[in-house]
Parts: sequence; C-alpha cells; structure tokens
Amino acid sequence: MTETRDEIATSAEVLENAAMPRTREVHTDPNAPCVSESDLPQALHEPANKKSPAQWAYERIILYIQNFEKQLDNDHEVGLGLAGGNTGVIRIEGLGYYDPDIITYYGTNEAGAKTQLIQHVSQLNVSLIASPKHIDQPEPKRIGFRLATALDRDADVTT
Repeated sequence: MTETRDEIATSAEVLENAAMPRTREVHTDPNAPCVSESDLPQALHEPANKKSPAQWAYERIILYIQNFEKQLDNDHEVGLGLAGGNTGVIRIEGLGYYDPDIITYYGTNEAGAKTQLIQHVSQLNVSLIASPKHIDQPEPKRIGFRLATALDRDADVTT
C-alpha cells in the first residue's frame, strides 16, 4: 500500500500562487504555437504583484511578439497596429517601459519615418502584423528573440 500525503499550503504560499502568471490559449489549428506552451523566461516566473503594471505588460508583450515571429516566413517581420488610431503599421525595432504605467514602441512606419509610440498600460491594445521585410536586407530582423533573451537575465529586463 502506498501512502499519499496531502500538502497544506501556508497563507503566504496561497497568496504567492494567486499572484503567479497564468495563461491559456485555444486555437482552431491544434498545431498553432501557443505562448502558454513555451518555456517561460526567468522574469515571468516572478510574481506579478512584485512588478509595476508597465513591467508586467512589457514582459508579456515580448512573449507574444516572439511567438508571432515564429510563425513568419523569411520575407516578413513583425509590425504592430493600434486600434482606434491613425498610426498605421509600425515595424517594431524596440520595446520598453517606464514605471509605473507606460509602454513604448520604437520603430519605423510604412513610409520609413522613425516612429515612437508611447502608451499607457490602461490603453494597451496592440495588433501584431506580418510586415514585408525591406527588400535591401537579406534576412528579416527578429526582435522577439532579442527581447526574450533579456527576460532570462537576472538583471533588469531593459538592460
């Protein structure tokens, strides 16, 4: 006969587990890559209640960008569009945050003009778009990988 033990969580463990990140995705294509199935970087194993809303949003956007890029061919890069605005599509060249509540996107617009979008986390509404890469560059630029690598560091993810 095997003995089973029920583990009892302390109140601190219950509170910490409630603050840990959770994700769930369902797609029509059962083979579609999901953020929830990827190995989470070091930064996303930390409780959300220890981060500002800006840092927490920044870290999760990185995962979505990286996952989106995994689905692109060599002729496309990730761009973003914003609902409710006339910004158009921005080719993402950088992403950052300013505590406690600002997210910023750096890039170029469809006309090639340098662009920076500054957004409050309460207004966060981003659409990732497959944008054709520049014809004069041999390979598409993949920012998602670079951003996710920063999340694996023990230091601040913005460095």
